[in-house]
Amino acid sequence: MPNEPRPISKLIPELRRGRGLTQHDLAARLHAASGNASVTREEVSRWERGKRIPGPYWRAWLGRVLDAPARDLEQAAAVARWTRRRG
Repeated sequence: MPNEPRPISKLIPELRRGRGLTQHDLAARLHAASGNASVTREEVSRWERGKRIPGPYWRAWLGRVLDAPARDLEQAAAVARWTRRRG
C-alpha cells in the first residue's frame, strides 16, 4: 500500500527512482539546492541502505528536491528510528 508507513531507507530510493534520478543526481541536486557540498553519492547510499537516517536539515532539502511532503519524510524517519530500537 502506498500510504503504509515505511522507513526512510525505502522512501528515498522510491522517490528518487520515480523521478529518474541516480544517487549521484540526487546528491548533485541536494548540493545545488542547499549550497552545501557535504552531501555525496556515498551519503545518499548510506541513507538508502539504512546505515544513516538523514537529519532534519537534509530531510527538508530532500522534500524540496524530491517534491515530497515533509510529513511523509518525518514519518519515514520516525519509522526508521523505531525499527532500529526494536532490532
